[in-house]
Amino acid sequence: MDPIEAKLAELGLALPGAPVPSASYLPYRMNGTTLVLAGVISSRDGVTTHAGQVGREQTVDSAFQAAQVCALNTLASIKAALGRLDRVREFIYVAGYVNAVSGFDQSPQVINGASDLFVSLYGERGRHARAAIAVAGLPRNATVEIQVTVTFD
Repeated sequence: MDPIEAKLAELGLALPGAPVPSASYLPYRMNGTTLVLAGVISSRDGVTTHAGQVGREQTVDSAFQAAQVCALNTLASIKAALGRLDRVREFIYVAGYVNAVSGFDQSPQVINGASDLFVSLYGERGRHARAAIAVAGLPRNATVEIQVTVTFD
């Protein structure tokens, strides 16, 4: 078994199926040894798991969980692209978007749901540069969306 998937199992987590694009875009692009992944929202099997704005329908804690769902979707896309999760050399960049009420200033705490999982699974290779941005809305009223860039062997 892929050692990263074994770590996921130890955490009580499992990969979902890879998200299917819902519009005119690709799920990922490769350029040399760089993999750029399309944004993924907090959904599983096409159903939104966390919907609504943080500060209204969602809390920081539930949004943290939504970011973890996004991270799992990202990992599923990585596996679809590379065949194995352990081919990732390092996470380069994570852009995190949080559907939140006006003035919301805790986006970094929310996006830690994704960042913390990547570091738990990959150690130092999982550390990355990042943006965590509050926005007025996301596709399907999802609570969180992330976009990730990694390098691979």
